Amino acid sequence: MSVPAPTVEKNDFIRQIVRDDLACGKHTTIRTRFPPEPNGYLHIGHAKSICLNFGIAAEFGGWCNLRFDDTNPAREDPEYVEAIKEDVRWLGFDWHELRHASDYFEVFYLAAEKLIRDGHAFVCDLTPEQVREYRGTLTEPGRDSPWRNRSVEENLDLFRRMRAGEFADGSRTLRAKIDMASGNINLRDPALYRIKKVPHQNTGDAWCIYPMYDFAHSLSDAIEGITHSLCTLEFEDHRPLYDWCVDKVDLVNHPELLRPLLDKGLPNEAARPRQIEFSRLNINYTVMSKRKLMALVQEGLVAGWDDPRMPTICGLRRRGLTPASIRLFADRIGISKQNSLIDFSVLEGCVREDLDATAPRRLAVIDPVKLVLTNLPEGHEESLTFPNHPKDESFGSRRVPFSRELWIEREDFMEVPPKGFHRLVPGGEVRLRGVGIVRCDQVVKDGERIVELRGTLDPDTRPGMPGADRKVKGTIHWVSARHAVAAELRLYDRLFAVPDPDDEREGKTYRDHLNPDSIRIVQGWVEPAAAGVEPETRFQFERLGYFVADRHDHAPGRPVFNRTVTLRDTWARQGGKG
Repeated sequence: MSVPAPTVEKNDFIRQIVRDDLACGKHTTIRTRFPPEPNGYLHIGHAKSICLNFGIAAEFGGWCNLRFDDTNPAREDPEYVEAIKEDVRWLGFDWHELRHASDYFEVFYLAAEKLIRDGHAFVCDLTPEQVREYRGTLTEPGRDSPWRNRSVEENLDLFRRMRAGEFADGSRTLRAKIDMASGNINLRDPALYRIKKVPHQNTGDAWCIYPMYDFAHSLSDAIEGITHSLCTLEFEDHRPLYDWCVDKVDLVNHPELLRPLLDKGLPNEAARPRQIEFSRLNINYTVMSKRKLMALVQEGLVAGWDDPRMPTICGLRRRGLTPASIRLFADRIGISKQNSLIDFSVLEGCVREDLDATAPRRLAVIDPVKLVLTNLPEGHEESLTFPNHPKDESFGSRRVPFSRELWIEREDFMEVPPKGFHRLVPGGEVRLRGVGIVRCDQVVKDGERIVELRGTLDPDTRPGMPGADRKVKGTIHWVSARHAVAAELRLYDRLFAVPDPDDEREGKTYRDHLNPDSIRIVQGWVEPAAAGVEPETRFQFERLGYFVADRHDHAPGRPVFNRTVTLRDTWARQGGKG
């Protein structure tokens, strides 16, 4: 499905640029793209970019391509390609066309030869170490490569021999000839092609030279006729190189370079794109580096890319976040030019807001202790009607079994209660949700551990009875012990215990800041109406939080639920500890 255009007009500096471009006639159709590298799974920072690129295309009646910038086969994998496609679709978006930078390898090669013929590129024999040495520093200009003034003929010959596989990996590069004295280091004769004798997942062994990211990315945008190339702020210093590649190759006025695509039946859509930068997403209590996320997976510190504690889109999905909550989060944080740090609670707040409206309610007990209502007969059993959503009648109602023996939360009873405790205490009363008022008459213990509570139900307080409105301060939830279904409940929390896991002062790394309480697995009980649902069904377990039936491990005969988020921000209430 595709997300519909918003009913309320969004306003940020990028959308204003788009509006201005349409108003002045610069563009008649808006074309964007989401260009991930298939070298890992997408995380929530990518979700912000997905929502922006696909969202702008939808809002202005244009289209957005999904394009894989697959120019580094040594780090790429078809697994990542399929995962990225699934993530984009799950978020609610669909692409105009699916493209790959590797679709354009022949065009890139012809463009590189054109740069050589025009005197804008040369084959360089410097080693990577020598290139760094010649590049200079932020305060000192670089030095020209000794190979910078090779003739066009020699450069073409060497470049063609690079393509033919005649030279070893790393022995030569094709470099742009720009300005070694430029204040922008990206313009100091950057590499355009390198030798890498690695098979490519799409092109096999057809190539042993591969284009560098800046060269391939800019020309891919130009090939596809992208009007607004939206990038995060770290690419701002790369924009002059982006524009240099687009302008020097000049695909618009050199359609012969597009011949490999035209021969395959693709249209000539070449245009001059404009790169615009926006701030990337930074959230506390997490890391967003693909390298660090990869390390967490490879070192077994998490249970995979889709571990529900991971900030990956597939991890957030398995945690129980909804596409709508992530899109709401992207809207709420907005688009700007200023880097900022977003508090994790903002994301959690968006999740609660969405699930409060959309998640049916069910009863579950996480840490059970038995409550026996001694004034009910041994075989007592009845069926009660509960609303599926207290705020929305359209959710309907369900039947919930009730019997003499119940499971309640252990924390809902205290022998010696602190001041302000309004739940069950010896001799005290509490309301059982949907049933009536009960009094605790007896506490049964095994040593110091409470194993059973015995009490009585006041029949005059049952729904519809004269005493139903009698006031008591506390209300607790329950499940019928006879009918409850055993369930595995995975209680997830933030993966890191500190706001800035990347802080490496005192010799620590992000690994040292992992939250030891980020997952707790307990065996609890759920009402029958919660047990037989399909994977990825979301509920609010009343008074406990929002939960989702695990995407992979849940089965009707063996329910497994992941806690998505608590009902309230426990981290703020407890000073940063959930």
